Amino acid sequence: MADTWDNVTIPEFNSLLQMDPYLKQYEKDFRRRYGLFEKRLFLLEEAEGGFDQFTRSYRTFGVNRMADNRLVLREWAPAAEALFLTGDFNGWDNFSHPYEKKEFGKWELCLPPKHDKSPAIEHNTKLKVVVHTKKGERLYRISPWAKYAIQTEKQVIYDWVHWDPPQPYLHIHPRPKKPQSLRIYESHVGIASPDPKVASYTNFTTNVLPRIKDLGYNCIQLMAVMEHAYYASFGYQVTSFFAASSRYGTPEELKQLIDTAHSLDIVVLLDVVHSHASQNTEDGLNSFDGSDSCFFHSPPRGEHALWGSRLFNYSSWEVLRFLLSNLRWWMEEYRFDGFRFDGVTSMMYHHHGIGSMFSGDYSEYFGLQVDEDSLVYLMTANHVLHTLYPDCITIAEDVSGMPAVCRSVAEGGLGFDYRLAMAIPDKWIQILKELADEAWDMGNIVYTLTNRRYGENCIAYAESHDQSLVGDKSLAFWLMDKEMYTNMSSLIPMTPVIDRGIQLHKMIRLLTHALGGEGYLNFMGNEFGHPEWLDFPRKGNNESYHYARRQYNLLDTDHLRYRQLYDFDRDMNRTEDKYGWLAAPPAFVSAKHEGDKVIVFERGNVLFLLNFHPTRSQTNYRVAVASPGKYTIKLDSDEVQYGGHGRLDHNTEFFTEPQPFNERDNSMLVYIPCRTALILGNDDTESCY
Repeated sequence: MADTWDNVTIPEFNSLLQMDPYLKQYEKDFRRRYGLFEKRLFLLEEAEGGFDQFTRSYRTFGVNRMADNRLVLREWAPAAEALFLTGDFNGWDNFSHPYEKKEFGKWELCLPPKHDKSPAIEHNTKLKVVVHTKKGERLYRISPWAKYAIQTEKQVIYDWVHWDPPQPYLHIHPRPKKPQSLRIYESHVGIASPDPKVASYTNFTTNVLPRIKDLGYNCIQLMAVMEHAYYASFGYQVTSFFAASSRYGTPEELKQLIDTAHSLDIVVLLDVVHSHASQNTEDGLNSFDGSDSCFFHSPPRGEHALWGSRLFNYSSWEVLRFLLSNLRWWMEEYRFDGFRFDGVTSMMYHHHGIGSMFSGDYSEYFGLQVDEDSLVYLMTANHVLHTLYPDCITIAEDVSGMPAVCRSVAEGGLGFDYRLAMAIPDKWIQILKELADEAWDMGNIVYTLTNRRYGENCIAYAESHDQSLVGDKSLAFWLMDKEMYTNMSSLIPMTPVIDRGIQLHKMIRLLTHALGGEGYLNFMGNEFGHPEWLDFPRKGNNESYHYARRQYNLLDTDHLRYRQLYDFDRDMNRTEDKYGWLAAPPAFVSAKHEGDKVIVFERGNVLFLLNFHPTRSQTNYRVAVASPGKYTIKLDSDEVQYGGHGRLDHNTEFFTEPQPFNERDNSMLVYIPCRTALILGNDDTESCY
C-alpha cells in the first residue's frame, strides 16, 4: 500500500515545504492524507454525480415538497426493521404510513397532496418517525434532517415540527465581500439582552446589530444556533443539526437577522459543531435506528470520555452526506458566510487532545494518534466550501498547533482560513492571576502574541466566551472585581483599582489586536468591561437567568465608565479599519524593555507604543522607526473620553532623525505616559491609504 501513496502528487506541496522545510520528513503522511482525499472526491464524482449534488442532500432527505405538492420523505436507518411516519396529519396513527425499504439502509415514503391540492402535512404541525428495531422495540425519533424542533412548556423532550411556511423569508441583500481584516464579534442570541430571559433573534436584529456596526466589527460569529436541548451546554451538545434553535424564534427571523447584518456590510459565521453530538436519543441523533452506531462509531471509539457525547464516523458515506449537506444548508438556506469549526483538536486525534500538552514536537502531529478519517473530512469540507463559495471563511478551533491546518488543500493542508490563537487568553489570565504589575515579562508577552506558524492566519483574542464561563472571570472582573459594583461612576474620582483596571483593559486589548494575529475576536459585552461571569439557568443556580444576559443598559448611563471602554474599543477598530494592520505582514518588534516595561513595534505602516509601567512615564524616550517623516497621534488610550488622564497634547508632532536605533534606520523621541498605549502614524505617508 505504501507504493500507492508514493505515486500521489500534492499539486502545491513545494509551497508548503518552502515555508517549512522540516515537514519534508513527513511527506509520506501528507501524501497519504491527500491520496485519501483525492479518492474521496473521485468516489463522489463517480457515485453521486459530483459534490455539488451530494452536498445538497437536504433536498432529498427528511421531508421535501415537490412542485405538485407531493411530499417525499427519505431517511437512512440501516439497522431498522421498519419505519413509519406519524403525527398531527394522521391523528398519530403509528402504522398507517410505512416507509418503503430501499438499498444501502435507506427508507422512502411518498405522500400525495390532499384533495384541495395542499400538502398532506401542514406547516407548523408535529411529526415523529417510528422506528421498529430488529429486537422488536418501537422507538419514537426526530428526523436527523428536521428543519425545526420546539420544546413545549414543561416538557423535557423536543418535538419535531414540519417547517414549510407559505411565505418564506426572501433575502434582499447580497453577501458582503470577504473582509481583508477580520474583526469578529462573538455572539450568543439568547443572552444578548439585559433582561433575565432568553432573548430573541428579533431583539438581536433590532438592538445588537446597530451596536456591532457602531463598534467597527465586520463579522459576527453566532454561537448556539444549531438546536440543542440543553440550554446550559452553550450550544455545544447539538440535537438537531439542520434546525435553527427555536428558543430564540423562527427560522425566518434568523434569516432576517443575517440579511440585516449583510445590509450593514457585516458577514456572519456559524459556530458549527461537527466534532460530536448530544447523546440524546428521543430528540437527538443518538441511536436513531436503534443501534449503537448509525451516524457514530460504536463505543468506545464513538464516545467522548470528557464530553459525554457521541463521535461521528467520518469514514461513513452517509455521515459524509449528512455533515457536508449540513454545511451547504446553512450557507444556502440561511446565507451564512462561513463557519467556526468547534472542537477541531478533538476531531484530529484519537486521544481527542485529552491529557496532551502539545509541546510543538512534530512527531505529535503525525503517526497513529492522528485520526485521518477526520482530517480527510475537514479537507473535503474546506474544499467543497471554498470551491462553491470562494469568499467563504472557515476558522479552526485548534489548540494543538498542527502544521498546515491553515494552508490550502492543494498544498496538503486542511484548507482553513484561520485558526484561533488559544494561547493568548490563557497567557493574560495567568498574568493577572499570578503576577504583580512590576513582574510582567514584556519579552514573554511578545513571544506569546507572536508565536504562530508563519503563513498560517490566526484569530487573536484577549478573551472569548470560555474565559467568561462560571468558575472563571472576564478580564475586567479579574482587574477590578467587586469595585465594579460601586466605583464605575465618572462622577467620582477613580480609585487605584478602577484606574489600573480601566487602563490595562484597553492596553491588553490593543496589544492583542495589533500583535496577536491576522484577525481579532471579542466576546459580546467584554468590549465595555462586562462585569461578572456567564452562567446559564440550571439546577445548581435555581434556574436563574441573572448571569445569562448581557447588560447593554450599562452603556446607556453616560456617567458610567463602561461607556469609556466601549468608546475605546470602537475607535481601536475604526483605526484598524483605516490602517489595516490585521491584513499586514507580522509586526517588527523593535523594543521589549523589561525595566521600562515598554513594548514598541511597527505594523501596517503605523507605530505602536505601550508603556505598562505602573508609575513611570517615559519622557524623551527614543523609539525606532523604519519610515522617516512627521508622526502624529492616531489613537491614545490616555484620552479622557476613554477613562484616561489626558496627559498628551494631540497637536504634538514627532519628527524622525536619521539616527539608527534597534535595527531601524530612523528614530525619534517621544513621551509615553505610564499605563498608556499609543498609535502614531506617519503623516508623510498618509496619502497611501
